[in-house]
Amino acid sequence: MFYVYVLKSRRDGNSYIGSTDNLKRRFVEHQKGLVASTKPRRPFELVYYEAYKVESDARLREASLKLKSRAYAQLRKRIKQSLT
Repeated sequence: MFYVYVLKSRRDGNSYIGSTDNLKRRFVEHQKGLVASTKPRRPFELVYYEAYKVESDARLREASLKLKSRAYAQLRKRIKQSLT
C-alpha cells in the first residue's frame, strides 16, 4: 500500500503533506527529526491519511493537495470536522 498523509506540527500548528509506502516508519522518521524539511517543526501528530494500491495514485493525490489550494482547503475542512 501507498499512503498520502497529513501531519500537524504541535510546535507551530502548521501542516505537512507527504506520501510513503510505509506510514509507520515515515511517521517515526518525522518524529525523530530525520526529515530535513520537518525537523525544526517537531513534534507532530498524524491527523489524516489515505491508502492507495498504486504508488502513482498516491503521488498524484499528494501533488494535488500541495499544488491546488482548493483541494487542500476541502481536506482541511474534513479534518477539522472530524476532530471536533
